[in-house]
Amino acid sequence: MPVPVPTGASGARRFAHPSEAAFAEWLGFYGVAFEYEPVEFVLAWDSTGRPCSAFRPDFYLPEHGTFLELTTLRQELVTPKHRKLRRLAELYPEVRVKLLYRRDLDGLELRRTLSA
Repeated sequence: MPVPVPTGASGARRFAHPSEAAFAEWLGFYGVAFEYEPVEFVLAWDSTGRPCSAFRPDFYLPEHGTFLELTTLRQELVTPKHRKLRRLAELYPEVRVKLLYRRDLDGLELRRTLSA
């Protein structure tokens, strides 16, 4: 179930996973501007030209021109994301996407704790 996170006067933003909500809080703590799932990239089309596979990165950092995708260490989730990221790079070479693993997020949380 999506997790609501306050976004100020505009109400609540809904995240697909609690790790996304926590990462959004981390970005907010450091004043990093972001957009949540703003773009879906089509990766494949059926015989009639309709999209049949797509990828929507979790975050976009407009000041850095970079998309971020969060993932867990569960291999059954990581492998399909790697496949989609390779396909995205083939079709949209100008798009920068960084995959962040749980260990990356844990390291960020540690730094936030130490600096508080």
